[in-house]
Parts: sequence; structure tokens; C-alpha cells
Amino acid sequence: MAERNHELFGKISYDYYWSGQQTIKIFGKEHNVILSIDGNEEGEFQDAQKEAYTNLVHDMESIMAKAEAALFDYYQEVYMEYREMVGDDEADKIAPSIEKMDELSDLVEPTQLIIRRVRKNGVRRVGLLFECTWEEEHGLGVKIENEEVVEVGFQDIVL
Repeated sequence: MAERNHELFGKISYDYYWSGQQTIKIFGKEHNVILSIDGNEEGEFQDAQKEAYTNLVHDMESIMAKAEAALFDYYQEVYMEYREMVGDDEADKIAPSIEKMDELSDLVEPTQLIIRRVRKNGVRRVGLLFECTWEEEHGLGVKIENEEVVEVGFQDIVL
């Protein structure tokens, strides 16, 4: 396994993709997550990937606020469906009714920040992965393009 100390991404290692550690703050809590960067074995990354990461780190508070709002809106759309699936005994543990955005922090746990390769369209792509109480199998993903949240759904939207 190749390892290097990258000037931007810090200590990273290669095993089909580059990975390291990143601290993010979401819902008022700091979390250490896996930093995953698509790149070749030589550790060459696209300028737009570096820009996506730099912009995210520089504007983390604003981007995470957008992610929080999008996650809350998504949860409000889907939680009743999950409550119905599990029945009354489990509903309040898995998909409780919440009214405030910060209540979502008890239901989601960020696990990974992904810096995706840039396609021909030039869009900077970042993904956030979460474990969540209501969807253990598929998890939760937030797709961010050019520093704007564009989609929330199962993790596969950013994988």
C-alpha cells in the first residue's frame, strides 16, 4: 500500500483510491471521517479535485449548513414511510418525529468525505456519506457539486 504526505490532503494511503482523515463539523458537532480521493496510484489528482477540496475546507461552515438543511428536508419527506415500515414499537427509535434541524444529529453519523474525479463537464464533485438510524442497509449520501448541495438520498448517489 502506497503512502504519502500530500501538501493538500495530508497523510494519505492508496488502496484502489487514496484515503486519509478529515474533520468536519455538522449539526454543531465535530466528526473525524474518512477522506477518500479518487486518483491514480501515483497520487496525481486533478486541479478541479484540489479546488473542490480547498473550497470545501475554506467554506465548510456554509456548505455544511446547506447539507444540514437538505438532510432535514429529506428526512421530513421520508421518515413517515420508515415509521410505517417498522411499526409503533420501533418507530420512535428509528424514525422519530422531529421539528428542529439539530435533532437530526442523533439520527445521522457522518462517516466519509469523498472527493470525486471531475468529468468532462468540469463540475467539482464532493460526496458526504452517513450512517443513519432509518436506513442501515443503504445509508445516506449528500451530493455536492460546485459547492452546492444537489441531492440527498441513498449512499449510491455519491459512490
